[in-house]
Amino acid sequence: MKFLQRLATVALTLCLAAAVGAGAWWLVTNKPVAPKAEKPPGPANVAKVVKEDDLNTVVLTEEAEKRVGLTLAAVESKAVRRVRVYGGEVTVPVGRTILVAAPLGGTLKAPTGGVPKAGSAVKTGTPVFQLIPLLTPDGRATLTAALADANGQVNTAKASFDLTDIAVKRAERVLREGAGSQRQVDEARAAFDVAKRTLDAATARQAVLNKVVGDAEGGTAAPISIAAPEDGILRVVSVLPGQTVPLGAALFEVVDLSTLWVRVPLPVGDLDGIDRTEPAQVGKLSAPPGTRLLSAKPVTAPPSANPLAATVDVFYEIPNADGRLTPGQRLGVTIPLADAKESLTVPWSAVVYDVHGGTWVYAQTAPRTYARKRVVVLYTAGADAVLASGPAAGTRVVAHGGQELFGAETGFIK
Repeated sequence: MKFLQRLATVALTLCLAAAVGAGAWWLVTNKPVAPKAEKPPGPANVAKVVKEDDLNTVVLTEEAEKRVGLTLAAVESKAVRRVRVYGGEVTVPVGRTILVAAPLGGTLKAPTGGVPKAGSAVKTGTPVFQLIPLLTPDGRATLTAALADANGQVNTAKASFDLTDIAVKRAERVLREGAGSQRQVDEARAAFDVAKRTLDAATARQAVLNKVVGDAEGGTAAPISIAAPEDGILRVVSVLPGQTVPLGAALFEVVDLSTLWVRVPLPVGDLDGIDRTEPAQVGKLSAPPGTRLLSAKPVTAPPSANPLAATVDVFYEIPNADGRLTPGQRLGVTIPLADAKESLTVPWSAVVYDVHGGTWVYAQTAPRTYARKRVVVLYTAGADAVLASGPAAGTRVVAHGGQELFGAETGFIK
């Protein structure tokens, strides 16, 4: 009986061991597998990638081409000079302002017709004042001294005039021989003009004093006419009729505005980038695009600068025969830069913008067939657009009518 009990216990133990082993085997062989992570979606889903070479080509009928009025132009490779616009101020040129002083002491009198008002235009020889000399002993001594001084001024002015005349002839001869420059000729002519005006003024004063001294020696003193020395504007009148003035007192000032200068304060960092030998284009600051501008040539002027604004002044000369410009007036001055180089160019009217700001042109690939080509515009120069990249030189592109082609390609128009 005991034997059977032990046999049953052994059998039960073996069964339990087999069950445990089977369970362990099942757990090892049936380990759960972690699910695979799903692939994240892409940032964009493009059904078909379109290359720029596959863009639409517009084919026009002969009738449509005539109706649109397309014109073609070739892509060119040429040197295009950039320009930059600065603000300028109209000024009176050096030597164009004449201050008329009393040739001797006396009493002023208004001429027939009255004293011209400041701001009015006067012609050469127009009487502005009459001066009645003082014939006291001191006055006569002053007249004699003034005449001697006038003679010395005439001699000095004549010597300066002769030197500047020689300098002008020398500069012109050197320029003709190819060894000089036009700038040297212009500078010599400017100095010649100033010397001539100085000589004319000194000669006129000498003539007046000769007459007055002769009259004084005869015991008479007729009124002396103080006239405008040249055509211009009577800018300042410093005295009044009936006033007694000493020798050398300032009477009035005449300014010649037939030719003016435009002063352009340039930032010092831009001086090396502009071409100071080429003419500039001058116009009003508020002038709309397409307005005709005036040509102004560079001139040599006394150096000036503004250290607080870090600017250096350059000057241009502009004619003002019609009197449209006024000293102090602000203008826009277009100055050419010195970086002209070979670049691809197309007419500015040929460039078409898309909705994203991209720039394109339509190139002719066959008769009445046009394909859109991308271009990168660097800058514009007049009617030309200078390209950083684009179709090869010689390619025929649509100069006028590109917007109509773009509308037909995108479906906005038919």
